[in-house]
Amino acid sequence: MEKNWSISLEKEEYESDLELVIKEAIDAVQRTAKGFYVNIVTPAVFGNPDDYLTEALTLYFGNKIDSKYISQCSCGGHVLRVWKNK
Repeated sequence: MEKNWSISLEKEEYESDLELVIKEAIDAVQRTAKGFYVNIVTPAVFGNPDDYLTEALTLYFGNKIDSKYISQCSCGGHVLRVWKNK
């Protein structure tokens, strides 16, 4: 996508499947065009995405991305912003 966008991974099927959260997050970053970011909203049950998702994305994409934990939503989920650099 050639714009900044968000994806919500808070639905019921994600709350019990960490592997699915990681898979869908990788897919979202792949779909994001260079120079843009995707906000990945993760389920509250897994806690801060810096504790599990940031490492997985860095291992997959290397230096092609930068990420930053934004905040916990009022709904309980967490927002990780991932910029596609290359």
